[in-house]
Amino acid sequence: APIQLPHPSAASCTPCVTMAQGSGQEDREKTTALKDLLSRIDLDELMKKDEPPFSFPKTLEEFEYAFNEDGQLRHTETGEPFVFNAREDLHRWNQKRYEALGEIITLYVYELLEKTCNMTKAILPDGYGVVVLNPNENYQEVEKPSRSPPPTPPGDPPDEPAEKRERKDDKESKKKREFYEKYRNPQKEMETDRIPVRENASSEEHVVHVWDHFVSKAEAKNVFIMAHSYGGLSFVELMNQRETDVKNRVRAVAFADSAHNIWHQDTSKGTQDWMQQHCCNWVSSSEPLDAPLDSMLPDCPRVSAGTERHELTPWMSFNSIFRFFNEVLELKEDDKAEGPFSAVTTRSGSLKPNHQNL
Repeated sequence: APIQLPHPSAASCTPCVTMAQGSGQEDREKTTALKDLLSRIDLDELMKKDEPPFSFPKTLEEFEYAFNEDGQLRHTETGEPFVFNAREDLHRWNQKRYEALGEIITLYVYELLEKTCNMTKAILPDGYGVVVLNPNENYQEVEKPSRSPPPTPPGDPPDEPAEKRERKDDKESKKKREFYEKYRNPQKEMETDRIPVRENASSEEHVVHVWDHFVSKAEAKNVFIMAHSYGGLSFVELMNQRETDVKNRVRAVAFADSAHNIWHQDTSKGTQDWMQQHCCNWVSSSEPLDAPLDSMLPDCPRVSAGTERHELTPWMSFNSIFRFFNEVLELKEDDKAEGPFSAVTTRSGSLKPNHQNL
């Protein structure tokens, strides 16, 4: 704050100005010294100082969690759902704990598929009567090795301009802020390298790979496909690459809120005609289950999945889809059948009209 002196004269003002200039220079030097000190502080080590070790249980029982009869994850003592913030203000530790539990649950789901669904887990290549694809797992994430920053010199070169030094200090401060932000947002905490899975580096590649190494070599004469969301796009890409083979083997395809687009994916006229005869898309809608809907593209009939939630469309339309598959098998034995949509029974017991009228 400015200091007002009574009746100042030129002579008396001069020492005050000099002192103010000296004080400002001293403040700048203190600020620079403080910045230099902060630049030498390892925030990573500082944040880890009071952080517990990343040592977590190896089983659900040790985590004190279990799945109840409804398939819900609950704490074995309190009965409460999973709590992410097990320890306040330890975001990084909570994230690591969450990931460790997630790995255990993944193995538990595999176990359910094997024991309850009588499926067999195997590494490619092996084939089965039922094949469940996992087109989302296209890479392995490997944590990048930590790189220690170069040591900060004890002082700036004497000939370094003050403006350059201030710009460098601002840059260092920005780095520190970004570094601290990682701990506020655990998703930014770890830098990883993504190593793609050979011949399965994308969802589309995965579907083609499974077709070439499993489905095309299977003895099954009637192949049915159910594809949800991006899986529908991947199937259309399969048709673009293996059109003749797919047409010879696949009897019907049930889409569930599929993300495919026959125009953007440059499908052939033959593929579009085949899809109109052999595919149906159960989409999210407020209409009742199996209610016919207008088709925005000339690819295949669209009916309601009986839900407006995208993630629930496969489950809500599950019975309708397998009824659709069964009808196709029955119609296949009838030489007079016009196509799989000539007489598909809906939930109410009535027959859908021919697909051209949907």
